[in-house]
Amino acid sequence: MQSATTSQTATTNPGVVHLRGDGPKVNGQRMNDTLHESCQWGCTPDGGMNRLTLNNDDAQVRRWFIEMVKQLGCTVTIDSMGNIFAVYPGKKAGPPIAMGSHLDTQPTGGRYDGILGVLAGLEVLRTLHDQGIVPENPLAVIVWTNEEGSRYAPAMLGSGVWAHHYTLDYGYTRTDTDGVDLKSELVRHGFLGETRSSYEAIPLKAHFEVHIEQGPILDMAEAPVAAVSGVQAMRWFEVKLQGRGSHAGTTPMRFRRDPLAAFGRFVIEAEQTANELDGLATVGRMWSDTPLSTNVIVDNVAFHLDLRHHEDKVIDQMEARLKAKLDAFVGEAQGVELVKFERIADNAAVVFDPTAVGCVKAACGGYPPHNIVSGAGHDSVHTAKHCPTAMIFIRCKDGISHHPSEFSTAEDITIGTQVLLDSVLAYDAKSH
Repeated sequence: MQSATTSQTATTNPGVVHLRGDGPKVNGQRMNDTLHESCQWGCTPDGGMNRLTLNNDDAQVRRWFIEMVKQLGCTVTIDSMGNIFAVYPGKKAGPPIAMGSHLDTQPTGGRYDGILGVLAGLEVLRTLHDQGIVPENPLAVIVWTNEEGSRYAPAMLGSGVWAHHYTLDYGYTRTDTDGVDLKSELVRHGFLGETRSSYEAIPLKAHFEVHIEQGPILDMAEAPVAAVSGVQAMRWFEVKLQGRGSHAGTTPMRFRRDPLAAFGRFVIEAEQTANELDGLATVGRMWSDTPLSTNVIVDNVAFHLDLRHHEDKVIDQMEARLKAKLDAFVGEAQGVELVKFERIADNAAVVFDPTAVGCVKAACGGYPPHNIVSGAGHDSVHTAKHCPTAMIFIRCKDGISHHPSEFSTAEDITIGTQVLLDSVLAYDAKSH
């Protein structure tokens, strides 16, 4: 695999990946070693990660990150949502060009999603520091709080509050399944910063994010990296159906008020709707407020619905159609009520900044010729509302993510980190 800017030797040692050009070169071995060093907090026996937002492991890796960036002379600011901004000085003052992602993971996650983006930014700063290079503008590495949304729904919460997509009070009052709210965890770990979480209080000149693709395009193309042109629209809903619990053996079918009947029909309808409209629909989390038993009809059912499409108008159609179908199913379910249908996340389709994307494309060189639109949400969705934003995708094996088997090679990680460095320096040169 070769391009106009990048070539890769046939080796498994990232320290000898050769990247063309006369600019500074990242240390691939150090980058990969640091990645796995950071995964000592939250690692699982199967090689994956379980580092939920603001649990003890997340707090530990955040403190470790702060220690690492302070060694480079960075100024660290923690905002009121616990977002960490590590700023490396440039020749002039002003908003920094940022490299941001997250350190929290899914409960059964891998070592690359999010983590890679933060540590690639750290390696960029280390490279500049080692070689005595001072950028025109300040540079920053950002750790965004609660990107995954696996402990506190919705996803991308820290960047969403910074972007004023959510209020600070909304962020503080999100609770986990044990009823613990996010603000109390910020206080417990000492990450409740005094600086207001806001793009006005902490402005950015630009935002670049490295991330594994989480899909199969690059793996199928046998290409290590690509520029990302945007992100598809995404909406999350919390839904609750209320029925009436009763004995499974003594309640005739015609007298039952079973919310599971409506729920089951809805899950099938969501799949059919997504297929017909070329979108995505997922019921990824479901529960009941009451204890469950084999011989008891369930009293209520609650679930989260995830809808995605690359066009805003089509996701509108998906929502309207599924809500109408759910109303119909509930109406036919003998006394079942729809007591909640709340949109808890709403992100429109995003097109990234042409200049920032152009810097990434130039750094990627000739591979691949794809114009990738991200199917997953990222913190860059929110930064794009207030500053030029671009993303770099790195190939992951079989396109798998949110699973312990999630994997990217050391060579691809080195190439992606080099692309980040080259992209940021190119944008810096355009912005002085």
